Amino acid sequence: MSGVLLSNKISRRSFLKKTSAITSLASISPFSISSIVSDLSDDKRILVIGAGLAGLSCAYELDKAGYNVILIEARSRAGGRVRTYRDAFADNLYAEMGAEYVDSTDNLVHQYCKDFGLRVLPAKQYDGVFVRGNRLSMKGLKSGQDSLPYDGVLEGKLFGQEARYIQEWIDLVKQKGENSPEVLALDNMSIEEMLKKGGAPKDIIELYTYTNATESTTVPSRMSALYMVLANARASAFSEDTVEGRIFGGNDRLPKIFAKKLGTKIKYNRALKRLKFNSKGLTAIVNQNGANESIKGLKCVIALPASVLRNVDIEPGFSSDKTYCIQNQDYGHVMKVAMQYRKRFWDQKKSIGQRVFTDTSLRRIYHFSIDQPGPRGILLTFTSGEDAKKLGRLSEERRMRNAQKTCENIWPESSKYWENGITKYWNEDPWVKASYSIAGVGQKGFRDILAKPEGPIYFAGEHTAFYRASMNGAIESGLRAKSELIQALEA
Repeated sequence: MSGVLLSNKISRRSFLKKTSAITSLASISPFSISSIVSDLSDDKRILVIGAGLAGLSCAYELDKAGYNVILIEARSRAGGRVRTYRDAFADNLYAEMGAEYVDSTDNLVHQYCKDFGLRVLPAKQYDGVFVRGNRLSMKGLKSGQDSLPYDGVLEGKLFGQEARYIQEWIDLVKQKGENSPEVLALDNMSIEEMLKKGGAPKDIIELYTYTNATESTTVPSRMSALYMVLANARASAFSEDTVEGRIFGGNDRLPKIFAKKLGTKIKYNRALKRLKFNSKGLTAIVNQNGANESIKGLKCVIALPASVLRNVDIEPGFSSDKTYCIQNQDYGHVMKVAMQYRKRFWDQKKSIGQRVFTDTSLRRIYHFSIDQPGPRGILLTFTSGEDAKKLGRLSEERRMRNAQKTCENIWPESSKYWENGITKYWNEDPWVKASYSIAGVGQKGFRDILAKPEGPIYFAGEHTAFYRASMNGAIESGLRAKSELIQALEA
Protein backbone atom coordinates (compact mmCIF):
# COMPACT_ATOMS: atom_id res chain seq x y z
CA MET A 1 0.00 0.00 0.00
CA SER A 2 1.29 3.45 -0.72
CA GLY A 3 0.24 7.15 -0.64
CA VAL A 4 -1.07 10.59 -1.35
CA LEU A 5 -0.78 14.37 -1.31
CA LEU A 6 2.46 16.26 -1.92
CA SER A 7 4.53 13.12 -1.70
CA ASN A 8 7.61 12.32 -3.74
CA LYS A 9 5.82 9.11 -4.63
CA ILE A 10 2.49 9.08 -6.42
CA SER A 11 1.60 5.66 -5.09
CA ARG A 12 1.55 4.56 -1.47
CA ARG A 13 -0.62 1.69 -0.42
CA SER A 14 0.82 1.47 3.10
CA PHE A 15 -2.17 1.90 5.15
CA LEU A 16 -4.69 1.86 7.76
CA LYS A 17 -4.92 2.67 11.45
CA LYS A 18 -7.72 1.82 13.81
CA THR A 19 -8.50 3.94 16.83
CA SER A 20 -11.59 5.25 18.66
CA ALA A 21 -15.06 5.69 17.14
CA ILE A 22 -16.73 8.26 19.27
CA THR A 23 -20.14 9.59 20.21
CA SER A 24 -21.05 12.92 21.80
CA LEU A 25 -21.07 13.24 25.57
CA ALA A 26 -23.63 16.03 25.75
CA SER A 27 -25.94 13.80 27.77
CA ILE A 28 -23.36 12.57 30.29
CA SER A 29 -23.34 14.31 33.66
CA PRO A 30 -20.20 14.74 35.79
CA PHE A 31 -21.74 12.33 38.32
CA SER A 32 -21.67 9.47 35.79
CA ILE A 33 -17.89 9.23 35.98
CA SER A 34 -17.59 5.96 37.84
CA SER A 35 -13.92 5.98 38.74
CA ILE A 36 -10.76 7.97 38.67
CA VAL A 37 -7.97 5.44 38.34
CA SER A 38 -5.35 6.28 40.93
CA ASP A 39 -2.34 5.44 38.78
CA LEU A 40 -3.67 7.69 36.01
CA SER A 41 -4.32 10.81 38.12
CA ASP A 42 -0.97 12.61 37.77
CA ASP A 43 -1.74 16.02 36.29
CA LYS A 44 1.88 16.30 35.06
CA ARG A 45 1.38 13.36 32.76
CA ILE A 46 1.49 13.44 28.95
CA LEU A 47 -1.45 11.67 27.36
CA VAL A 48 -1.17 10.11 23.92
CA ILE A 49 -4.51 9.11 22.44
CA GLY A 50 -4.55 6.39 19.80
CA ALA A 51 -2.16 3.42 19.62
CA GLY A 52 -1.57 3.27 15.90
CA LEU A 53 1.98 3.75 14.66
CA ALA A 54 1.72 7.52 15.14
CA GLY A 55 0.74 7.24 18.79
CA LEU A 56 3.03 4.29 19.49
CA SER A 57 6.15 5.97 18.09
CA CYS A 58 5.34 9.22 19.87
CA ALA A 59 4.72 7.54 23.24
CA TYR A 60 7.75 5.28 22.84
CA GLU A 61 10.13 8.17 22.20
CA LEU A 62 8.64 10.30 25.00
CA ASP A 63 9.01 7.36 27.37
CA LYS A 64 12.61 6.82 26.28
CA ALA A 65 13.28 10.50 26.96
CA GLY A 66 12.05 10.07 30.52
CA TYR A 67 8.62 11.66 30.35
CA ASN A 68 5.59 10.37 32.24
CA VAL A 69 3.43 8.96 29.42
CA ILE A 70 0.12 7.15 29.23
CA LEU A 71 -1.08 5.84 25.86
CA ILE A 72 -4.87 5.51 25.62
CA GLU A 73 -6.34 3.10 23.06
CA ALA A 74 -9.99 2.31 22.38
CA ARG A 75 -9.33 -1.22 21.16
CA SER A 76 -7.86 -4.25 22.88
CA ARG A 77 -4.77 -4.18 20.66
CA ALA A 78 -2.16 -1.75 19.38
CA GLY A 79 -1.36 -1.12 15.71
CA GLY A 80 -4.30 0.84 14.35
CA ARG A 81 -4.53 0.42 10.60
CA VAL A 82 -1.69 -2.08 10.67
CA ARG A 83 -3.72 -5.29 10.81
CA THR A 84 -2.30 -8.75 10.13
CA TYR A 85 -4.86 -11.57 10.03
CA ARG A 86 -3.64 -15.00 11.14
CA ASP A 87 -6.44 -17.00 12.79
CA ALA A 88 -8.51 -17.19 9.59
CA PHE A 89 -5.93 -19.29 7.74
CA ALA A 90 -4.30 -22.73 7.89
CA ASP A 91 -0.62 -23.71 7.99
CA ASN A 92 0.43 -20.52 9.83
CA LEU A 93 -0.41 -18.43 6.79
CA TYR A 94 -1.21 -14.76 7.33
CA ALA A 95 -2.34 -11.76 5.30
CA GLU A 96 -1.99 -8.01 5.66
CA MET A 97 -5.53 -6.68 5.79
CA GLY A 98 -4.37 -3.14 6.48
CA ALA A 99 -1.07 -1.32 6.01
CA GLU A 100 1.07 -3.39 3.72
CA TYR A 101 3.99 -1.98 1.77
CA VAL A 102 7.28 -0.58 3.00
CA ASP A 103 9.04 1.27 0.19
CA SER A 104 12.81 1.67 0.02
CA THR A 105 12.44 5.35 0.94
CA ASP A 106 10.43 4.64 4.11
CA ASN A 107 13.48 5.37 6.23
CA LEU A 108 11.71 5.58 9.59
CA VAL A 109 10.07 2.16 9.24
CA HIS A 110 13.38 0.70 8.09
CA GLN A 111 15.22 2.26 11.03
CA TYR A 112 12.80 0.93 13.65
CA CYS A 113 12.86 -2.49 11.98
CA LYS A 114 16.63 -2.44 12.22
CA ASP A 115 16.51 -1.36 15.87
CA PHE A 116 13.97 -4.07 16.72
CA GLY A 117 15.60 -6.87 14.71
CA LEU A 118 12.92 -7.10 12.02
CA ARG A 119 13.53 -7.79 8.33
CA VAL A 120 11.86 -6.08 5.39
CA LEU A 121 11.49 -8.36 2.37
CA PRO A 122 10.79 -7.17 -1.18
CA ALA A 123 7.31 -7.93 -2.47
CA LYS A 124 6.53 -9.54 -5.82
CA GLN A 125 6.36 -7.06 -8.69
CA TYR A 126 3.51 -7.03 -11.21
CA ASP A 127 3.85 -9.79 -13.76
CA GLY A 128 0.33 -9.91 -15.24
CA VAL A 129 -2.41 -7.58 -16.49
CA PHE A 130 -6.10 -8.44 -16.88
CA VAL A 131 -8.07 -5.54 -18.38
CA ARG A 132 -11.18 -5.48 -20.57
CA GLY A 133 -11.08 -9.25 -20.62
CA ASN A 134 -7.55 -9.35 -22.06
CA ARG A 135 -4.78 -11.41 -20.45
CA LEU A 136 -1.42 -9.68 -20.85
CA SER A 137 1.98 -10.39 -19.40
CA MET A 138 4.04 -7.54 -17.95
CA LYS A 139 7.01 -8.89 -19.88
CA GLY A 140 5.04 -8.72 -23.13
CA LEU A 141 3.76 -5.25 -22.26
CA LYS A 142 7.24 -3.89 -21.61
CA SER A 143 8.64 -5.42 -24.82
CA GLY A 144 5.77 -4.13 -26.95
CA GLN A 145 4.56 -7.62 -27.79
CA ASP A 146 1.36 -6.96 -25.80
CA SER A 147 -0.65 -3.74 -25.95
CA LEU A 148 -3.11 -2.22 -23.50
CA PRO A 149 -6.64 -2.13 -24.97
CA TYR A 150 -7.01 1.61 -24.23
CA ASP A 151 -6.92 4.57 -26.62
CA GLY A 152 -4.08 7.05 -26.24
CA VAL A 153 -1.63 4.83 -24.34
CA LEU A 154 2.10 4.58 -24.92
CA GLU A 155 3.64 1.19 -25.59
CA GLY A 156 5.92 -0.51 -23.12
CA LYS A 157 4.34 0.71 -19.89
CA LEU A 158 1.28 0.37 -17.67
CA PHE A 159 1.60 3.09 -15.05
CA GLY A 160 2.14 6.81 -15.71
CA GLN A 161 0.14 6.96 -18.95
CA GLU A 162 -1.38 10.25 -17.82
CA ALA A 163 1.92 12.15 -17.43
CA ARG A 164 2.17 13.56 -20.97
CA TYR A 165 -1.32 15.05 -20.71
CA ILE A 166 -0.30 17.22 -17.76
CA GLN A 167 3.14 18.23 -19.06
CA GLU A 168 2.24 21.91 -19.48
CA TRP A 169 1.41 22.14 -15.77
CA ILE A 170 4.58 20.28 -14.80
CA ASP A 171 6.50 22.85 -16.84
CA LEU A 172 4.57 25.62 -15.07
CA VAL A 173 5.85 24.35 -11.70
CA LYS A 174 9.41 24.36 -12.98
CA GLN A 175 9.05 27.86 -14.43
CA LYS A 176 7.05 29.59 -11.71
CA GLY A 177 7.83 27.56 -8.60
CA GLU A 178 5.63 25.42 -6.37
CA ASN A 179 4.26 28.35 -4.37
CA SER A 180 3.36 30.63 -7.25
CA PRO A 181 -0.31 31.72 -7.45
CA GLU A 182 -0.66 30.05 -10.85
CA VAL A 183 0.49 26.70 -9.45
CA LEU A 184 -1.43 26.92 -6.18
CA ALA A 185 -4.61 27.63 -8.14
CA LEU A 186 -4.43 24.06 -9.45
CA ASP A 187 -5.64 22.90 -6.04
CA ASN A 188 -9.12 24.03 -7.03
CA MET A 189 -9.14 21.68 -10.01
CA SER A 190 -9.64 17.93 -9.89
CA ILE A 191 -7.33 15.46 -11.61
CA GLU A 192 -10.16 14.47 -13.91
CA GLU A 193 -10.68 18.10 -14.97
CA MET A 194 -6.96 18.57 -15.58
CA LEU A 195 -6.67 15.45 -17.70
CA LYS A 196 -9.63 16.57 -19.80
CA LYS A 197 -8.07 20.03 -20.26
CA GLY A 198 -4.82 18.38 -21.28
CA GLY A 199 -6.58 16.47 -24.02
CA ALA A 200 -6.53 13.04 -22.39
CA PRO A 201 -8.98 10.60 -23.97
CA LYS A 202 -11.67 9.05 -21.79
CA ASP A 203 -9.68 5.80 -21.78
CA ILE A 204 -6.67 7.48 -20.15
CA ILE A 205 -8.84 8.86 -17.34
CA GLU A 206 -10.39 5.44 -16.83
CA LEU A 207 -6.98 3.77 -16.79
CA TYR A 208 -5.73 6.34 -14.26
CA THR A 209 -8.61 5.32 -12.00
CA TYR A 210 -7.24 1.76 -11.94
CA THR A 211 -3.55 2.64 -11.78
CA ASN A 212 -3.02 5.62 -9.46
CA ALA A 213 -6.45 6.45 -8.07
CA THR A 214 -6.70 2.90 -6.75
CA GLU A 215 -3.67 3.60 -4.58
CA SER A 216 -5.26 6.80 -3.31
CA THR A 217 -8.50 4.90 -2.52
CA THR A 218 -10.67 7.37 -4.40
CA VAL A 219 -11.57 8.56 -7.90
CA PRO A 220 -9.90 11.26 -10.08
CA SER A 221 -12.87 13.62 -9.72
CA ARG A 222 -12.17 13.93 -5.98
CA MET A 223 -8.39 14.32 -6.11
CA SER A 224 -6.53 17.62 -6.24
CA ALA A 225 -4.77 18.31 -9.54
CA LEU A 226 -2.08 20.15 -7.58
CA TYR A 227 -1.11 16.89 -5.90
CA MET A 228 -0.67 15.15 -9.22
CA VAL A 229 1.38 17.92 -10.79
CA LEU A 230 3.72 18.38 -7.82
CA ALA A 231 4.21 14.63 -7.48
CA ASN A 232 5.25 14.40 -11.13
CA ALA A 233 7.42 17.53 -10.95
CA ARG A 234 9.29 16.39 -7.87
CA ALA A 235 10.11 12.79 -8.67
CA SER A 236 9.39 9.85 -10.86
CA ALA A 237 5.98 8.29 -10.40
CA PHE A 238 5.09 4.80 -9.25
CA SER A 239 5.84 2.34 -12.03
CA GLU A 240 5.95 -1.34 -12.93
CA ASP A 241 9.51 -1.38 -11.59
CA THR A 242 8.87 0.19 -8.18
CA VAL A 243 10.27 -2.08 -5.46
CA GLU A 244 7.97 -2.48 -2.48
CA GLY A 245 8.40 -4.63 0.59
CA ARG A 246 6.81 -5.72 3.84
CA ILE A 247 7.95 -6.90 7.24
CA PHE A 248 8.84 -10.58 7.34
CA GLY A 249 6.44 -12.48 9.56
CA GLY A 250 3.77 -9.78 9.43
CA ASN A 251 3.66 -6.01 9.65
CA ASP A 252 1.97 -6.25 13.05
CA ARG A 253 5.31 -7.31 14.50
CA LEU A 254 6.36 -3.65 14.50
CA PRO A 255 3.48 -2.25 16.61
CA LYS A 256 3.64 -5.32 18.86
CA ILE A 257 7.24 -4.53 19.75
CA PHE A 258 6.38 -0.89 20.42
CA ALA A 259 3.53 -2.07 22.65
CA LYS A 260 5.72 -4.57 24.51
CA LYS A 261 8.29 -1.88 25.25
CA LEU A 262 5.60 0.50 26.54
CA GLY A 263 4.02 -2.26 28.65
CA THR A 264 1.47 -1.06 31.20
CA LYS A 265 1.77 2.52 29.97
CA ILE A 266 -0.79 1.52 27.33
CA LYS A 267 -4.35 1.57 28.63
CA TYR A 268 -6.52 -0.53 26.29
CA ASN A 269 -10.29 -0.63 25.83
CA ARG A 270 -10.68 3.06 26.62
CA ALA A 271 -12.53 5.04 23.96
CA LEU A 272 -12.12 8.80 24.16
CA LYS A 273 -15.48 10.46 24.68
CA ARG A 274 -14.66 14.02 25.72
CA LEU A 275 -11.52 16.13 25.99
CA LYS A 276 -11.53 19.26 28.16
CA PHE A 277 -8.55 21.59 28.26
CA ASN A 278 -7.36 25.00 29.43
CA SER A 279 -4.04 26.75 30.05
CA LYS A 280 -3.35 24.61 33.14
CA GLY A 281 -3.83 21.18 31.59
CA LEU A 282 -6.48 18.81 30.35
CA THR A 283 -8.83 15.99 31.24
CA ALA A 284 -9.71 13.09 28.96
CA ILE A 285 -12.96 11.30 29.70
CA VAL A 286 -12.84 7.76 28.35
CA ASN A 287 -15.28 4.88 28.38
CA GLN A 288 -14.28 1.40 29.50
CA ASN A 289 -16.92 -1.33 29.43
CA GLY A 290 -19.73 1.18 29.82
CA ALA A 291 -18.15 3.07 32.72
CA ASN A 292 -16.44 6.43 32.41
CA GLU A 293 -13.01 7.36 33.70
CA SER A 294 -11.42 10.79 34.00
CA ILE A 295 -7.70 10.91 33.14
CA LYS A 296 -5.76 14.11 33.78
CA GLY A 297 -2.64 15.32 32.03
CA LEU A 298 -0.46 18.34 31.44
CA LYS A 299 -0.16 17.86 27.67
CA CYS A 300 -1.81 15.62 25.12
CA VAL A 301 -1.04 14.20 21.70
CA ILE A 302 -4.11 13.23 19.68
CA ALA A 303 -3.21 10.49 17.19
CA LEU A 304 -6.71 9.78 15.89
CA PRO A 305 -7.77 10.09 12.24
CA ALA A 306 -9.94 13.12 11.48
CA SER A 307 -12.74 10.72 10.51
CA VAL A 308 -12.96 9.77 14.20
CA LEU A 309 -11.83 13.01 15.86
CA ARG A 310 -14.72 14.90 14.27
CA ASN A 311 -17.08 13.01 16.57
CA VAL A 312 -15.22 13.72 19.82
CA ASP A 313 -16.64 16.33 22.21
CA ILE A 314 -13.91 18.97 22.62
CA GLU A 315 -14.21 21.67 25.31
CA PRO A 316 -13.85 24.57 24.74
CA GLY A 317 -13.24 23.51 21.13
CA PHE A 318 -10.49 24.06 18.58
CA SER A 319 -9.97 27.05 16.32
CA SER A 320 -12.46 27.51 13.49
CA ASP A 321 -9.81 26.60 10.86
CA LYS A 322 -8.86 23.37 12.58
CA THR A 323 -12.47 22.44 13.23
CA TYR A 324 -13.29 23.01 9.56
CA CYS A 325 -10.38 20.82 8.42
CA ILE A 326 -11.25 18.04 10.89
CA GLN A 327 -14.84 18.02 9.68
CA ASN A 328 -13.97 18.14 5.97
CA GLN A 329 -10.71 16.23 5.49
CA ASP A 330 -11.29 13.79 2.63
CA TYR A 331 -10.81 10.06 3.01
CA GLY A 332 -11.21 7.25 0.50
CA HIS A 333 -12.82 3.82 0.58
CA VAL A 334 -10.82 0.62 0.71
CA MET A 335 -11.42 -3.09 1.03
CA LYS A 336 -9.07 -6.04 1.12
CA VAL A 337 -10.05 -9.62 0.42
CA ALA A 338 -7.87 -12.60 1.42
CA MET A 339 -8.58 -15.98 -0.20
CA GLN A 340 -6.98 -19.26 0.85
CA TYR A 341 -6.45 -21.96 -1.78
CA ARG A 342 -5.09 -25.45 -1.18
CA LYS A 343 -2.81 -25.21 -4.22
CA ARG A 344 -0.79 -22.32 -5.62
CA PHE A 345 -2.18 -22.56 -9.16
CA TRP A 346 -0.90 -19.07 -9.98
CA ASP A 347 2.64 -20.50 -10.08
CA GLN A 348 1.87 -22.82 -13.00
CA LYS A 349 3.48 -22.16 -16.38
CA LYS A 350 0.33 -21.04 -18.18
CA SER A 351 -0.76 -18.72 -15.38
CA ILE A 352 -1.21 -15.03 -16.14
CA GLY A 353 1.02 -14.31 -13.17
CA GLN A 354 1.37 -14.07 -9.41
CA ARG A 355 0.66 -10.35 -9.05
CA VAL A 356 -1.99 -9.14 -11.47
CA PHE A 357 -3.21 -5.64 -12.23
CA THR A 358 -6.91 -5.68 -13.17
CA ASP A 359 -9.84 -3.43 -14.01
CA THR A 360 -12.18 -5.73 -12.08
CA SER A 361 -13.85 -4.79 -8.82
CA LEU A 362 -10.92 -6.40 -6.98
CA ARG A 363 -8.41 -4.11 -8.76
CA ARG A 364 -5.08 -5.63 -7.58
CA ILE A 365 -4.88 -9.40 -6.98
CA TYR A 366 -1.62 -10.93 -5.84
CA HIS A 367 0.00 -13.96 -4.25
CA PHE A 368 0.65 -12.79 -0.71
CA SER A 369 2.21 -15.90 0.80
CA ILE A 370 5.41 -15.85 -1.28
CA ASP A 371 7.56 -15.89 1.89
CA GLN A 372 5.49 -18.63 3.54
CA PRO A 373 6.16 -22.33 2.80
CA GLY A 374 3.64 -25.06 2.05
CA PRO A 375 1.24 -26.11 -0.71
CA ARG A 376 -1.50 -23.72 0.36
CA GLY A 377 -1.40 -20.05 -0.51
CA ILE A 378 -3.28 -16.80 -0.16
CA LEU A 379 -4.43 -14.45 -2.89
CA LEU A 380 -4.86 -10.96 -1.49
CA THR A 381 -6.72 -8.12 -3.19
CA PHE A 382 -6.72 -4.35 -2.83
CA THR A 383 -9.77 -2.51 -4.09
CA SER A 384 -10.82 1.06 -3.50
CA GLY A 385 -13.03 3.97 -4.48
CA GLU A 386 -16.45 3.21 -5.92
CA ASP A 387 -15.70 -0.51 -6.28
CA ALA A 388 -14.90 -0.74 -2.55
CA LYS A 389 -18.12 1.12 -1.72
CA LYS A 390 -20.17 -1.26 -3.85
CA LEU A 391 -18.57 -4.35 -2.35
CA GLY A 392 -18.96 -2.78 1.09
CA ARG A 393 -22.74 -2.77 0.73
CA LEU A 394 -22.75 -6.55 0.25
CA SER A 395 -22.81 -9.22 2.92
CA GLU A 396 -19.60 -11.09 3.69
CA GLU A 397 -20.91 -14.10 1.78
CA ARG A 398 -21.72 -12.07 -1.34
CA ARG A 399 -18.38 -10.25 -1.20
CA MET A 400 -16.58 -13.57 -1.15
CA ARG A 401 -18.70 -14.99 -3.94
CA ASN A 402 -17.86 -11.95 -6.08
CA ALA A 403 -14.15 -12.39 -5.30
CA GLN A 404 -14.22 -16.11 -6.17
CA LYS A 405 -15.95 -15.43 -9.48
CA THR A 406 -13.49 -12.69 -10.40
CA CYS A 407 -10.53 -14.94 -9.67
CA GLU A 408 -12.12 -17.70 -11.73
CA ASN A 409 -12.29 -15.31 -14.71
CA ILE A 410 -8.56 -14.66 -14.37
CA TRP A 411 -7.45 -18.17 -13.34
CA PRO A 412 -10.16 -20.58 -14.69
CA GLU A 413 -8.91 -23.46 -12.55
CA SER A 414 -9.06 -21.49 -9.26
CA SER A 415 -12.46 -22.76 -8.11
CA LYS A 416 -11.10 -26.32 -7.82
CA TYR A 417 -8.72 -25.26 -5.07
CA TRP A 418 -10.84 -22.78 -3.08
CA GLU A 419 -10.92 -23.27 0.70
CA ASN A 420 -12.00 -20.08 2.47
CA GLY A 421 -11.60 -16.33 2.66
CA ILE A 422 -12.21 -13.16 4.64
CA THR A 423 -12.71 -9.46 3.87
CA LYS A 424 -11.89 -6.21 5.63
CA TYR A 425 -13.79 -3.05 4.67
CA TRP A 426 -12.18 -0.23 6.60
CA ASN A 427 -15.00 2.25 6.09
CA GLU A 428 -17.33 0.10 8.17
CA ASP A 429 -14.76 -0.27 10.93
CA PRO A 430 -16.15 1.78 13.85
CA TRP A 431 -12.67 2.80 15.00
CA VAL A 432 -11.58 4.26 11.65
CA LYS A 433 -14.62 4.84 9.41
CA ALA A 434 -12.36 5.41 6.39
CA SER A 435 -9.28 4.28 4.50
CA TYR A 436 -6.52 6.88 4.76
CA SER A 437 -6.56 10.60 4.04
CA ILE A 438 -6.50 11.85 0.47
CA ALA A 439 -5.53 15.14 -1.18
CA GLY A 440 -8.99 16.43 -1.86
CA VAL A 441 -9.80 19.32 -4.19
CA GLY A 442 -9.19 22.62 -2.39
CA GLN A 443 -7.47 20.99 0.60
CA LYS A 444 -3.86 22.03 0.06
CA GLY A 445 -3.52 23.80 3.41
CA PHE A 446 -5.31 21.17 5.45
CA ARG A 447 -2.22 19.25 6.49
CA ASP A 448 -0.49 22.25 8.09
CA ILE A 449 -3.65 23.26 9.95
CA LEU A 450 -4.39 19.73 11.15
CA ALA A 451 -0.80 19.32 12.40
CA LYS A 452 -0.61 22.64 14.27
CA PRO A 453 -0.75 22.47 18.10
CA GLU A 454 -3.59 24.16 19.96
CA GLY A 455 -3.01 25.00 23.63
CA PRO A 456 -1.75 21.89 25.44
CA ILE A 457 -2.84 19.62 22.58
CA TYR A 458 -0.59 18.31 19.79
CA PHE A 459 -1.61 16.31 16.74
CA ALA A 460 -0.27 13.22 14.98
CA GLY A 461 -1.57 10.70 12.48
CA GLU A 462 -0.88 10.05 8.81
CA HIS A 463 -3.25 12.88 7.80
CA THR A 464 -0.85 15.34 9.48
CA ALA A 465 2.28 13.92 7.81
CA PHE A 466 4.07 15.28 4.77
CA TYR A 467 4.30 11.77 3.33
CA ARG A 468 0.81 10.78 4.35
CA ALA A 469 -1.14 7.57 3.80
CA SER A 470 1.69 5.29 4.90
CA MET A 471 3.19 3.62 7.93
CA ASN A 472 6.22 5.83 7.48
CA GLY A 473 4.00 8.92 7.42
CA ALA A 474 2.30 7.85 10.63
CA ILE A 475 5.65 7.45 12.39
CA GLU A 476 6.88 10.73 10.90
CA SER A 477 3.90 12.52 12.44
CA GLY A 478 4.40 10.88 15.83
CA LEU A 479 8.03 11.96 15.98
CA ARG A 480 7.15 15.50 14.89
CA ALA A 481 4.50 15.80 17.63
CA LYS A 482 6.98 14.44 20.19
CA SER A 483 9.57 17.06 19.20
CA GLU A 484 7.03 19.91 19.30
CA LEU A 485 5.84 18.84 22.73
CA ILE A 486 9.32 18.51 24.22
CA GLN A 487 10.32 21.88 22.79
CA ALA A 488 7.31 23.48 24.49
CA LEU A 489 8.00 21.77 27.83
CA GLU A 490 11.63 22.81 27.83
CA ALA A 491 11.06 26.37 26.64
